Amino acid sequence: MLSKKPYRNPLVTVDIIIEINGGIVLIERVNPPHGWALPGGFVDYGESVESAAIREAKEETSLDILLEEQFHTYSAPDRDPRHHTVTTVFIAKAIGKPTASDDAKALDIFTKNSIPDPIVFDHKKIIKDYFKYKNGEIKKNIFNYAEI
Repeated sequence: MLSKKPYRNPLVTVDIIIEINGGIVLIERVNPPHGWALPGGFVDYGESVESAAIREAKEETSLDILLEEQFHTYSAPDRDPRHHTVTTVFIAKAIGKPTASDDAKALDIFTKNSIPDPIVFDHKKIIKDYFKYKNGEIKKNIFNYAEI
């Protein structure tokens, strides 16, 4: 008799590129993997990705955000060393002073030329793609689906 593998789905997450004061907010993570990351987290059962993005931004940065656009969905199976996750990344605006809380032990606002190290998950790629987009490159050229 053949044993069946348990059915597994990727976990759904969100990440938020919060634009504020000429830069973007990054958090320093309390939990492993340690390093700097975009604010974000897991989508709760019964929650939309948009609601999750707003909630996660508030929990980790204390900021009320306005979602400007859905940037891209990243789904490489190895993007998170803990498990297979699929993230929807949003670009958002915020006004105010961010304060680290929840999973963030620290946070700061960074520009393209001041990104800290180490950046965890695939967030270095996401941030690089974002700055290409902000420099006028169209998404079709950033996310070359023909290479996949």
